Amino acid sequence: MSVPDKPVALRPADPADAKAVADIWCDGWRDGHLGHVPRDLVTARTAESFASRAARRVEDTVVAVFDGAVAGFVMVVADEVEQVYVSRAYRGTGVAAVLLAEAERLVGEHGHDRAWLAVAAGNARARRFYQRQGWTDEGPFDYPAEGPDGPIHVPCHRYAKHLAGRRGKDIRLP
Repeated sequence: MSVPDKPVALRPADPADAKAVADIWCDGWRDGHLGHVPRDLVTARTAESFASRAARRVEDTVVAVFDGAVAGFVMVVADEVEQVYVSRAYRGTGVAAVLLAEAERLVGEHGHDRAWLAVAAGNARARRFYQRQGWTDEGPFDYPAEGPDGPIHVPCHRYAKHLAGRRGKDIRLP
């Protein structure tokens, strides 16, 4: 995958990436979630909350690096693709597809043949993206998002993708 004829590198995040990840996460989260999630969750998702969570989640994170800068990231835990975000400057360049392919590879590497993720019901742009990438909308459900006083239930759609034949194999990135 190339962005303006330069390669995008994937690598495990390290603690020095936490600020860039938090900034991308906060900006992208607001774009995709404001107006589509409960007010309690919007109140809980401050810049500081993204910074704290990004620092705690370094071990679950893979970053896409372009020209020395973090262009996006993905977080995977077991069979769930928990977060996929791309910096505003790199949206529409194919970075998201590269990150999602890496997430699928990681889910397979973790021993699962099916990956899933949650998308806020009103986030039409993300839902179209996952469908284009071969993911199936399995319908609505309430996702228990982390909140300061316990889970905050968010109306989402569960998307899934069967990874048959991919477990333990490298996935060729687009």
